This record gives sequence, structure tokens and C-alpha cells, in this order.
Amino acid sequence: MTSVLYDAPGPKAKVRNWIYSGVFLVLLGLAIWWALGLMSEKGQLDAEKWSPFVTDSQVWTTFLIPGLLETLKAGVIAMVIALPLGALLGMGRLSDHAWVRLPVGAFVEFFRAIPVLMLMLFGSALYVQYTSVPSDVRPLYAVVTGLVLYNASVIAEIVRAGVLSLPRGQTDAAKAIGMRKGQTMVYVLIPQAVTAMLPALVSQLVVILKDTALGGTLLGLAELLSTARQISANYSNTIATFVVIALIYIAVNFALTTLASGLESWQRKSKRGTGAVVAGDVAEVDAGGAAGVGEAP
Repeated sequence: MTSVLYDAPGPKAKVRNWIYSGVFLVLLGLAIWWALGLMSEKGQLDAEKWSPFVTDSQVWTTFLIPGLLETLKAGVIAMVIALPLGALLGMGRLSDHAWVRLPVGAFVEFFRAIPVLMLMLFGSALYVQYTSVPSDVRPLYAVVTGLVLYNASVIAEIVRAGVLSLPRGQTDAAKAIGMRKGQTMVYVLIPQAVTAMLPALVSQLVVILKDTALGGTLLGLAELLSTARQISANYSNTIATFVVIALIYIAVNFALTTLASGLESWQRKSKRGTGAVVAGDVAEVDAGGAAGVGEAP
């Protein structure tokens, strides 16, 4: 099967791909074996380095679980604010009114171009000089501020791209039945674009969760990664601590992506049932309008 973007490999290409995959796996195995051997020589695989995570519950109750909860709190707050703000900014970028489109575009481009760590540092400085936010919650405020400004700008571009990816007939059909631009956006385009946007949105949510670690590095937020210093200082097991924390990050982000994948599958099934356009589906659009407009929520 051949498509515009992808040519199905033939018999020789399949054999070549298998060879490449085998060589890669062998090299990866050798790299892991070398790393484990080096760690063993340095005593990093000794039982006393890893046993605190199994035998000492204080490691979890005092350090890891509180740090994970702080990470989740900062990440969830930033997600809850950034998602609707990004959606509004994305719709603003698609506005027909220049007085809306131009300022929103400048806002998005400005904050999307600044590193999120710099936004956090600016936020922290502003909270110190111009507000009475208590010092114990100031790192959380600064981290959330930086995450929201940056990620809302990125989400705005995701929303804009998702809406523009829909067939032009969707907008034409909505206009034909007398819907205004705002109604078309809210009731026709956004609901259908959500499925196409969901993978990129989930990736951005994972980025939000991981970027909370920047606050622990420079702003003193007591998030998950910042607990590594305390654990390694108490148990002299830096490598083991980083490995355990990395596995926790992997587990949390895997749970998030699994939940999002289930939501995406449910949305695709429900949209096929109503006849709405779904990214990747082939929709028949006639001269009179677009498929699924009448059933759009």
C-alpha cells in the first residue's frame, strides 16, 4: 500500500529493516552491559544501595511520596489553567477580527519563544518584589506561572493547527445554515478537532509534568526530583535514587498517556457513530455541506 507520506516496504526493504533492528538491539545490549559492568565496579549495584527503597518505608513517606504529590499538584494546577487558556488563545488566533488576532498572536509568539525556566525565574522575581505571596508557596506560584504561560502558548498553536486540519466544507456548511463564526468554532470545529489534537495535547501535558522538576532545581520547590539530594545524602546512593525517581516519572507519564489513549479511542468510536469527521477517516463531502455537521455537539 502506498500513501502520500509513506511507501510500504517491499521484501528487500523488510529484510534490511530487520537487519537494522537487530544491529541496534545488539548495540543497545552491549551499551547496557557496559554500563552495568561499570556500575558494578563502582559498587553502585550493591544491595545496600537499593535496599532502602524496599526495607525502609521512611524513604517513601518522608521523601518520595511528598515529592510526588508536590509534582502532581504543580502539574495539575498548570494543566487546569493552561488547557482552557490555550484553547481560548487558539480560537483568538483564528479570529476574523484583527484587533483580536494580532494581540493574541503576539502573546503566543512571545511566550512560546522564551524558555520555560526563564519564565519561572521572572515569575519568582515578580512575586518577591510586587506581591505578598508567602515564601513557602512562592516557588509553587512561580513554577505554575511559568508552565501556564509557556504551555498555554504551545497549546494555542496545537488548537489552531487542529482546527485548520479540518475540511473546509465543515465551515462552509455551518455558514450555510446561518451559524456565526463563534458558534461554528465552538459547536462544529473544536469538537471535531479534539480527536486530531489529542496526541499532541497529551505530549504537552507530559511536558508540563516533567518541567515541574525545573522548579525544584533552581526555585526550591519540594517536588519529586529535588528529593534526590536528600535521599542520596542520607543513604549515599545517588545512582539508585535517580533510577527509582526516573521509574516513578515513567509510571506516572505512562498512566497519563494510557488514560489519554483510552479517551481518544472512545472519542473516535463515538464520532464514527455520529458521522462526525475524525482525523484519518475519509469523509464524503458533497456540494451542499460537510459530513456530520448536523450531529456535532
